[in-house]
Amino acid sequence: MTLQYKEFGTVKAIRGCIITVLGLENCINGQLIRFGFGTEGTIMGFDEKETQVLVIKETEPVKTGDSAIMTLEPFNTPVGDKFVGRIINVLGEPMDGLGPLPPDAYYPIFADAPPILDREIIKETLETGIKILDTMIPIGKGQRELILGDKMTGKTTIGTDIILNQKGKNVICIYCAIGKSRAALNRVINTLKRGEAFEYTTIIAAQAGSAPGQLYLAPYVSCSLGEYFMKKGRDVVVIFDDFTKHAWSYREISLLLGRPPGRESYPGDIFYLHSRMIERAAKMTKKYGGGSMTFLPIVELLEGDLTAYVSSNLVSMTDGQIYLSSSLFGEGFKPAINVGLSVSRIGTKVQWPALKKFTKVLRLQYVQYEELMRVSKLKASGSSESSGEQMKEGQVLSEFLKQDKDDPVTTEAEVLLFAAHTKKLVDDLEAAELVRFKREAYPYAFKKNPDLFIKMRQTRNIDDEAEQMIVEMVNEFVQVLISQRPKEEVEEEYDGKDATIGAASQAK
Repeated sequence: MTLQYKEFGTVKAIRGCIITVLGLENCINGQLIRFGFGTEGTIMGFDEKETQVLVIKETEPVKTGDSAIMTLEPFNTPVGDKFVGRIINVLGEPMDGLGPLPPDAYYPIFADAPPILDREIIKETLETGIKILDTMIPIGKGQRELILGDKMTGKTTIGTDIILNQKGKNVICIYCAIGKSRAALNRVINTLKRGEAFEYTTIIAAQAGSAPGQLYLAPYVSCSLGEYFMKKGRDVVVIFDDFTKHAWSYREISLLLGRPPGRESYPGDIFYLHSRMIERAAKMTKKYGGGSMTFLPIVELLEGDLTAYVSSNLVSMTDGQIYLSSSLFGEGFKPAINVGLSVSRIGTKVQWPALKKFTKVLRLQYVQYEELMRVSKLKASGSSESSGEQMKEGQVLSEFLKQDKDDPVTTEAEVLLFAAHTKKLVDDLEAAELVRFKREAYPYAFKKNPDLFIKMRQTRNIDDEAEQMIVEMVNEFVQVLISQRPKEEVEEEYDGKDATIGAASQAK
């Protein structure tokens, strides 16, 4: 027989989602409080006389004078292997109608971040399938990479594309929807279903109409579920969509708690709120399972303002940011990632050596091309031969970096594409032919020499012989594209003299 410590208190006041309780003397933040039949909350603050409780689960309305029961147990969340492939709410309850979810364990929501000595250096790449990221802003397993941009610039699409690209790569994905509408959540669900991504993905949803307490706890629950898999040695990717609404919910809760507002009406501990969560991402040493947890938090900006309170806080505590530009999106360049303002502080050390071989100076080339484009719009005079060549290379690179949504690209295909660009093998192709090349070149090359790309996947590197094979296959496919040009275009390649002779002979 086990003894369980309990304390009983009385509800003094109710203010929105915050309940003030009298008579609880041994309080700890994050502790579980029960009211009536099934209503639960967690302690958010206390003093000598009163305890402030945030309601998380409300099965029946709480009234003034009701009894509150406190035990020594923290507010835990159910976790387990069966959660993969399911859509659940913050309480671990299924939302997909696929039956109950028996948990394998219960993990604390507010767990401490792993110590420094338990972590390993990040050195393995997270293959995003997004060419502009894999080549210029590589992400490593265990990294914290912020995604920010204005409304409707493709932030969620970046996250879903990364999830789709993890198919067959033994990575668990967790998509945390914070304050999203039902229609927006359905779009994400349908995208993942079409890509057969639910085999390795869990969605944790706190929808727009959810209580502030559930919006507040959603990312913490996602972290706890991710830690369950990480401790089993698995690689995990967690996408928080988005932290802006999470900060809004915490601001609402703090104002109800009576805490003094600061900048933009946020409480003073908003930085601590996010940093304690962000630090839970890690790449663990083999002694502790060797798993990893990568965080991709999303933040919505207002008119591209990077200096806003929440976004500037998160930029300072993450390992880099992916900035999506509304102007690039309007010009039709998708994904609309601004390379100049985006950065990965992990650097190229996590890249495949095969890809790094052809993308060392890619970022510089692209930034120079953007600057050249900006200058050419302002200056009407003709350009020099060198700038014309630079412009052509930049146009090829820009076309290669464009990508449709829900269409991730394998790293082997990226190696082929950017080898062709770096060695200037596709400069003679027209715009429509470049589109065909980036879509059809890899299937053509893989069909001709599958062993080359299988070996590349295993070693993540290529030798000089393999590089020469890639060059030969690219040249061969370029000739195929040129040979398929309409005859009129081919005839126009003759000089004026030949054309005159041809015309004279036809006249005779």
